[in-house]
Parts: sequence; C-alpha cells; structure tokens
Amino acid sequence: MSEIYLKTIIKADIQTVFDLARDIDLHQKSTFKTGEKAIAGRMKGLIELNETVTWRAKHLGFYQTYTSKIVNMEKPYQFTDIMLKGTFKSLQHQHIFKQDGENTIMTDIFDFESPFGVIGKLFNTFFLKNYLKSFLSERNELIKKTAEKQ
Repeated sequence: MSEIYLKTIIKADIQTVFDLARDIDLHQKSTFKTGEKAIAGRMKGLIELNETVTWRAKHLGFYQTYTSKIVNMEKPYQFTDIMLKGTFKSLQHQHIFKQDGENTIMTDIFDFESPFGVIGKLFNTFFLKNYLKSFLSERNELIKKTAEKQ
C-alpha cells in the first residue's frame, strides 16, 4: 500500500474549502489535462454522503473509468471516498479540514494499492506515486485559488 499526504493552507473559511473540495464541477475544471468527466452517479454540484460518482479520464495514454463512493462525512471537517470500481487494487482518499485563524488547513491522505503484485509495487515506487501527487496538487491549487477569490 502506498500513501500520499498533502497539506494545503488556504486563506478562506472552512465551509468554503470543504464545499469546493466536494464540488464535481470544480473537480472537472481541475482535471482538464486528463479530460476527466463525471459520467454517472452525481454529475454536478456537491457530492454528499453515500453518493457515488463515476469518472472517465485519460491517464497515461489510456482511457480509464473509476467509480468512487463517499463513505464518511462530517461537515465541514472531513469526508472519505473509496474506490468501488477502477484500475487500482484498492483506493481510499481522506479529505480533512481544520480552521486555523483566517486559514483552513486542507489535508489529503490518499492510500492506494496497484494491481499486478511486484510489478505494480515497482510502478508505484518509480512513477505512479509522483504522478498522483502531482495530480492531487494541481486539484488543490485550483481549490485554493477559487476559495481565496471568494
């Protein structure tokens, strides 16, 4: 299992950041490089507890479909999504929010495991973890810019 831990400090209130982090429309804007689109489940607006969304995107030269479900949510402090269907062996993404004065600290804990045993582990180590960290960082940067404009 691999883990990505990201912390983003955003000069905005916790509710704004929490809502932007679960906004399907903003997510699609942040992933324009991969052409990620919601194609089933919740396809617009703010995803809620027990809802699913299916994404289609081009990663690493291949179109992939990924379905996630929000399995835990405590507004505006945290929510967790897990993969129901997709190319990973397993995937869980915790989104944690904490107000700190005028700032919100947004923390991502992204745990994933690739299929294909030893080959998957090598791919994680030498490529996939950095690719996913960059993908998440770009998303977080758009959340930050959007929140700080409001």
